[in-house]
Amino acid sequence: MPQRRAGEVSPREFIRRRPEERPERGMGAGPGAPETAEPTRDGNTTGAVGPAPAHRLGTPGSLAVLAISVALVGVVSLVGRSWTDTGPGSWYAGLDTAPWQPAGWAFGVVWTLLYVLMAIAAWRVAATGRTSRGVRAALAWYGVQLALNLAWTGVFFGRESPWGGMVVIVALIAAVAVTMREFAACSRPAALMLAPYLAWVVFAATLNGYVL
Repeated sequence: MPQRRAGEVSPREFIRRRPEERPERGMGAGPGAPETAEPTRDGNTTGAVGPAPAHRLGTPGSLAVLAISVALVGVVSLVGRSWTDTGPGSWYAGLDTAPWQPAGWAFGVVWTLLYVLMAIAAWRVAATGRTSRGVRAALAWYGVQLALNLAWTGVFFGRESPWGGMVVIVALIAAVAVTMREFAACSRPAALMLAPYLAWVVFAATLNGYVL
């Protein structure tokens, strides 16, 4: 009969003992023994498997989403510019504009920066998991405000209607605010990226209101 080593417990003795008296079987205890995952520095355990985001920032799939987001705001910007005529002799040049209206070149600079921030914000939200209901709702509202953004240019400049533009821009302010709320539920940084956009649209509403 083989001799047992000191401290070794036979299977029969192990079963008879109460649970608190049984020796723990950790890593290396033998075939079939459950292994304990080692905690990492941030408190998580190695080897744990969980759901991963649909697209991690920087992956090829995520970069493709970024490209689509940039292209979308680029189309809105180009179409809007094609409807905008503020040169000498234009309808807009004859308006009595607000004293606090910035120089013409400032609009192009500001809108370019805002469109870049909008594209990045939408990208960050989409990268959190495009299949979730919250993300779909956030991106749907983002599309609504983009449509209203383009509609304001078409109504104010294309139709030469300050009153119609005022109605649209008020709706745009509300849509941007709702979009920020929906973005915040998915990505707080993304929501904060829309804050300058909301502030600028409110400022633009004051310029629109002055020419009524």
